[in-house]
This record gives sequence, structure tokens and C-alpha cells, in this order.
Amino acid sequence: MNKVLKMFIFLLVVGGPLLSSGIACAAESGVAGSDKIVQSGAILTVAESKRMIGKAVAQMPIVKNALANGMVIVIKGTTNAYVAEEIAGGKSNHAAFVTGRIEPEKGTKYLPKAKPVNHLILEKGKVVDISLEDAAKKLKAGDVVIKGANALDYKNKMAAVNILHPEGGTTGITMPIIVARKAHLVIPVGLEKLVAGDIIDLTLKMREPMETLSAPAGSSKALFPGHNIPSMWILTGEIVTELEAIKILTGATAFQASAGGISGAEGGVWIVFRGTRDQVKKALELTKSVQGEPPYSE
Repeated sequence: MNKVLKMFIFLLVVGGPLLSSGIACAAESGVAGSDKIVQSGAILTVAESKRMIGKAVAQMPIVKNALANGMVIVIKGTTNAYVAEEIAGGKSNHAAFVTGRIEPEKGTKYLPKAKPVNHLILEKGKVVDISLEDAAKKLKAGDVVIKGANALDYKNKMAAVNILHPEGGTTGITMPIIVARKAHLVIPVGLEKLVAGDIIDLTLKMREPMETLSAPAGSSKALFPGHNIPSMWILTGEIVTELEAIKILTGATAFQASAGGISGAEGGVWIVFRGTRDQVKKALELTKSVQGEPPYSE
């Protein structure tokens, strides 16, 4: 009898909490089913990625705050053409919003010639017609400068921009003041710009003073031919790729599964996103909304 009693007490002491825990877990699972982590994905072309990144930058808290209380400068560039559209509304002239560019050396489709336009500069949400130099001089802490990049080192959260202008171009005008006055630098850049290797090493290599051979005359039709080696300027700030864009706009986390494609998906990316059912549904709706975005020059 004592053995039976001891066994009963043992089961009560040991098994009781386990049973209660199991019941609680089952109940919690039933209640929190909507919080279960699920996944989905989408393939985005270069233009589709640019559109999504533009939407995300416009919704960043630091950008919204600067639009309401300070200055936002959107420096011309391909991804920034979409940023400008999402911030100011309307349709920008994509061909006019380009400064430097990378084009095929023997291609048939180039950007049409367009009358240059100013960088997009806003003070307290209103577009102002002043030069980039004058706008940079007015920057203060908390203001935002949005500048794209030519190279991305995602692992180290660093980017770089090609420099062909002898005085540093738009980067030379703005970067010293951004740093000195503690303005925010937002760097919208697609994963298509990922480069192999450490970006600091690449930047140092690009600055080496070496003899550069020119390609044979007529071998390149590009405005900036590949034999004209630029220097590079490292950018550190708030990098916004497709992955950050999905997080900003939906709350889901994302990672890049693969890259490249054909039939218009050259330079494209395959993105996987994970989160709650609601977050992943939002991510699917978001990617669907940008899919079909025409190529940049169209």
C-alpha cells in the first residue's frame, strides 16, 4: 500500500506540472496561431527593386521628421529618381535625374538626352529652387541627405560611389558638411550593386596612381567607358536595400536567396521574407504592387 501511495505522490509531483505545462502550451498555441512564423518570396527586377526602395525611404521616420521640421536633399541618381517620386509625388524625368551611369559599352539602348534638372531639395516639405551647394551650407543636425551608391558591401554595411569629377562631384559638396553637422545620410541602393571583396580594400585599389591604358578608338559608345577608371568614396549611413525596404514597409524580415536572371530579370533578385502571417501577406502585397514597373529608361 505504501508503494502505491508513494507512486501516486511521485506522479502528482512530477507529472502534474508537465501536464499543466502541456495544457498551457496547447492553449497558447491555439490563441497565438496568428503569430506563427511563415515565409514567402518574390522575384524583383532592378526597376521593381528601385521602386520598392523608394517607397521605403519615403516612410523612414528620420525622413518624415526632416520633411516636417527641416531639410531633405535628394541627390540625383537612378534609384533616387524613384525616391524623389515617392517623396514629392508625380513623375520625374528619369533621364534628367541621372548624373554618372554605367551603360553597355556596345549597347543599342541608351538614356535619351534630356534637359538637366536640379536635385530635389525640400525645406519643411516644400520644394525649394536652390543649388546643391547652397542647400548643403544650410544643413543642420537632423536634416537628411539621400545619396545613392555604385558599390555595396552589405556584410559590413558600407557603400561607395564612383568619383570622376576632379573635386568630388556631389559627394565632395555634401559629405564633409553631413559629417561635420551630424546630418543623416540615407543610402538607397539595390542588391544588384553588391561587389566582391571588402569595400575598403577596393576603394584603396581604385585610388592607386597607375598608368591607365585607353581602349581602341570607337570601341565603346558609353558616356563613361570602362577604361576611364574612377576613384571611389566610401559612404556610411542608413543603407536601404530591398531587405530593409521590406522590413520598413511590412515588418517582415527578408534575405536574398539568389540573384540574376534572364528575359528582363538581369540584375534582379529573389527575395525570401519571413514573419507573422499578416506581415508576410503585406510583403506579398507590396512586391506585387511594384512588379511590372517598367525599366528605368522607359
